[in-house]
Amino acid sequence: MNGILPLWKEKGMTSHDCVFKLRKILRTKKVGHTGTLDPEVEGVLPICIGRATKVASYITDAGKEYIAKVSIGRSTETEDAQGETVSCDDSEKMITREMLLEVLAQLTGEITQIPPMYSAVKVNGRRLYEYARKGIEVERPARQVRIEEIELLDNEAEFVGKEVTFSIRVKCGKGTYIRTLAVQIGELLGYPAHMESLVRTVSGNFMQEDCRTLAEVAQLMEEEQVDSILRPVEDVLTEFPKLEIEPELLDSIRNGQVLPAVQLLQEHDSIILTYNGQVLAIYKNHPTKTGLMKPEKMLLSNE
Repeated sequence: MNGILPLWKEKGMTSHDCVFKLRKILRTKKVGHTGTLDPEVEGVLPICIGRATKVASYITDAGKEYIAKVSIGRSTETEDAQGETVSCDDSEKMITREMLLEVLAQLTGEITQIPPMYSAVKVNGRRLYEYARKGIEVERPARQVRIEEIELLDNEAEFVGKEVTFSIRVKCGKGTYIRTLAVQIGELLGYPAHMESLVRTVSGNFMQEDCRTLAEVAQLMEEEQVDSILRPVEDVLTEFPKLEIEPELLDSIRNGQVLPAVQLLQEHDSIILTYNGQVLAIYKNHPTKTGLMKPEKMLLSNE
């Protein structure tokens, strides 16, 4: 069994839980997810099966899209609704649509984020959440992330109350913390804030309408129809140019050999080599040997 299974991760499960259950359902060990979703977050979680696990990193690095509900008036330890309250502002608030749109515009493009203490980012070889659970505060490295677009989904002209909530759609690059984005929105408005809820609607080329739940996958497995929902490895690699090779190069590529560079690599960082339409490998220019190219990722074994 090889391919990418677009899974709809339901609330209450970790990404690892999904992998564990799918190994049992699909009766195969070679299963991997493509980026952690917190237990209270639901949404698109592409699962790589068989040789497709080799392209998991390309899905992880691809753009994502989320719908988040932001709550203004209270901040938490975890930056989401599950954490203990850190600060609270019970004043009556009045935030106009124009104020909010201006703040969202300020947070669009390249921005700096400091990952939450309750996150999987590693510092000195340990996850931040490991320090947080022991009450140890460590310096967190700031990181640059890219927000392609933030759309305000509510139509109100004014947002009024002691606790103000609104929904946004965020299109972003890898490494973005939507929890932290919610806090940053609050900071620019002058109030504590947290992310009340989050749904991931897009991951790379996989969308909500493509996905199936674990129960649906189990049913398809019983009916021997799972192959009907598996997407080919090629669906992850659409941004790479393709080059169909000559038959005499097949064994060399299967064995991961260094080869003379092709003209396509003068215009692109990486290319896909195919034979009879099947993806064999991703090649890039050799970093030290001019005029040669080397495999970046082998997608077909030499069996």
